[in-house]
Amino acid sequence: MTDESRGLGGTVGPPWSVDVLADLHAGVLDEREAAELWPRVNADAEARAIIEALEATTADLDALGSAPVEPMPAEFAARLDAAIAEEAQRAFGGPPQQAPPQQAPPPPDLPVAPVTDLAAARRKRNKLLGWGTGLVAAAAAAVVAVAVIVPGGQSGSDGNMAQPPTSQPGGEPPLALKKNDLGGALGGPQGVRDFGPLGSEEKLDACLSANGIDPSLRPVKVRPVTYEGKPGVMVLFTTGKLAQFRLVVLSPTCGPGEPGKLLDELIGAR
Repeated sequence: MTDESRGLGGTVGPPWSVDVLADLHAGVLDEREAAELWPRVNADAEARAIIEALEATTADLDALGSAPVEPMPAEFAARLDAAIAEEAQRAFGGPPQQAPPQQAPPPPDLPVAPVTDLAAARRKRNKLLGWGTGLVAAAAAAVVAVAVIVPGGQSGSDGNMAQPPTSQPGGEPPLALKKNDLGGALGGPQGVRDFGPLGSEEKLDACLSANGIDPSLRPVKVRPVTYEGKPGVMVLFTTGKLAQFRLVVLSPTCGPGEPGKLLDELIGAR
């Protein structure tokens, strides 16, 4: 971080230092500082927007690990292997080590023959290349997301401060969650606010209040789900810890005097 307003020794508060919020989100501040800053951050809409942008980026980066990676074309893999062998020969002497001859890929309608020799190394190399591309794209998206919500940043064409994107209700079918498989709650786009069977944000706020949860805390994601086959609405909150979230699933019948809570659990990093 490059901002000089770090920790409690500098200016902390509106307008918020992005570096201080990033340090708080990453858990690098000591416990006393974090305990003093979190209530102030949660009470400030602009500070919460920055924290949520950081959380959304973290979740997207976690999701990259399960994304399929296109294999490197055989022609380029062969050229890369030959270059590595040539460099090894120059560095250590001895006769040049020739890379194993590459076989032409089979026609699309034929099964792929078993791969031997350097196959494992190539798969690892291809995966790393795919990860590198995804990380660069995700980091660029995070910079844009933070830039549009930092106080004093650029406004939209109508003069209003840009807001994090949200999805409209009814965009996706209910997500199926099970007690021993909650990881799916972290996938997909962040910022979704689909109230599903609850119908409105007002009814969601009433449900949260009935369960002792402050409705002013802005969730990372709201969308309809089924939990162990029962219909409900998923509400995902940040916790102030890196890559850790609070997952709450509410019954469609919840409301004042009727909590209707199907699940309340921490997921992600422990």
